[in-house]
This record gives sequence, C-alpha cells and structure tokens, in this order.
Amino acid sequence: MDTLDNLFARLRVATAPQEIEALQNGIWQLWLTTGDWQQDKELEIGLRALAAGDYTAAIGVFSRLIEWQPGFAEGWNKRATAYYLRGEYRASLLDIAQTLRLEPRHFGALSGWATILQTLGDYRGTRRVLKRLEAICPHFPGLRARLHDLGDHLDENN
Repeated sequence: MDTLDNLFARLRVATAPQEIEALQNGIWQLWLTTGDWQQDKELEIGLRALAAGDYTAAIGVFSRLIEWQPGFAEGWNKRATAYYLRGEYRASLLDIAQTLRLEPRHFGALSGWATILQTLGDYRGTRRVLKRLEAICPHFPGLRARLHDLGDHLDENN
C-alpha cells in the first residue's frame, strides 16, 4: 500500500494528467479514511448531504466528526467545503487553516483557499497560495491557467 509521503513524492514529478489524477485519487482515498468504521459511515452521510446540497446537515455531520477526531484533517476540509458552498467564506477559511495545520500538503484545501481569496479580490494572496499548491503538484490540472490569468490581472492593476 502506498503511503501519503510516497504518493506526494510521485505527485511532485508526475506530468501526465491521468497519472496525476490517479495519484490524487489515491491520496483522497487515504484522506477519506478515519480509521474507525463508525466514523467512516458518518463521513459517508456527510458526503451524501454535501452532494445533495444540504449544507446545514453536512456541517452538522462534519462538526461531529471534528469533535470525535480533531486530528482528522478531512473532517475540517469537508466542513470548509460546506461552509464555502453556503457562502460562509470566513468560516470556510478558518477550517481551511486547520486542515492545512494538520496536512500542509492538502491540495484541495489550498485550491479552495485560492478560490476564496480570488473571489474576495485578494489577488496577491491568491498567487501566494497557488505557488504553495505548485510546490506540491506543479502540474495540478488548471493551475497554469489560473496562475497565467492571475498574472494578467495583477499586471493590469499595477
């Protein structure tokens, strides 16, 4: 079985989109495992609520997971996603910060953080976060285009 460190090492040098996707999926599979079957079931319930657009229910489920296992980064990340989708950017950013404290390589949290910063008009902050993402996965799908578009926007405003 691949470890997170092994998968991330391979992700840093992967260039083929299919390989990047496969490595990211392997990382997600590890991230989405709590180590406890009851909590894994609860996580599934939260993911279904999130997919159904019931963000309040999803936040409740992910909050319980965080109470049970505060070191589970994906609980924080999924709650951040639910907050974001509900338009609560401040709450989402706080949970993203906690996700990154627990798993600094969390490309999903970094991508979400950059999206929120760009939505809020913090283009320099967005670029800084995307550069962190680039260090983890230089060929992250869409990253080059995001950095290019951001560069154009920053050039226009200077």
